[in-house]
Amino acid sequence: MQPILEVRNVGKVYGSAPSGVEALRSIDLEVRPQEFLSIVGPSGCGKSTLLKCVAGLEAITSGTIRVRGEDISGPPSQMGIVFQRDLLLDWRTILENVLVISEFRGTRTDELEAKAAELLVRFGLGDFQRRYPWELSGGMRQRAAICRAILDNPELLLMDEPFGALDAMTRDDLNLELARLWQETRKTVVFITHGIQEAVFLSDRVAMMARNPGRIVDIFEIDLPRPRTLKMRDSAEFSAIVHRIRERFADIGAISTE
Repeated sequence: MQPILEVRNVGKVYGSAPSGVEALRSIDLEVRPQEFLSIVGPSGCGKSTLLKCVAGLEAITSGTIRVRGEDISGPPSQMGIVFQRDLLLDWRTILENVLVISEFRGTRTDELEAKAAELLVRFGLGDFQRRYPWELSGGMRQRAAICRAILDNPELLLMDEPFGALDAMTRDDLNLELARLWQETRKTVVFITHGIQEAVFLSDRVAMMARNPGRIVDIFEIDLPRPRTLKMRDSAEFSAIVHRIRERFADIGAISTE
């Protein structure tokens, strides 16, 4: 099966020699169609930089990035992206925020407006469509940002630590909702996180990054049944995978196990 996303020997340097900062080195990664792949690593390892390169928002210094066999020269079509900050526009209602990308693309229709309203209902925001972002909690705003990203049914969904700023209970709730969404739609997802448990819970595979410079040092297959439940995190199988990834981070000096 041909990968939907191919990252080949990608490097990223900010600035120029001799003072340039090497953010990424020799990144090789394939993402399969309908796969949920997480990239986990410590702060400063280049996870977000890599995602921005895949999204066409940052130019790479070396190597190639291809989506469906075509080199990226800008944000690819059929791609949605969710950032850690929701980036909602305070002067637009929640419904109008969800529709904003379709306006930029010239694809807004009555049918799409109805679909946006349905998505907001699904994500628990049905009663808040006419509210403004400043009237909602952080978790509710991020739900709206996810609705905006998936409204046009993108084939590839990029998520850059979308739940990193949320409290633990809200984060668990959104992890469950995202797992259900993937189960139903089987979109290809690349998910950035620094949470090992979160990565294991959501993913088919977890790519592990180290820093100075940013590079992929291991990839773990997550052989856990779906659909996933929060109770599964208490199982011996789940704990064993988390422990294996933690030990690998300890091996490279990224974390301490003491």
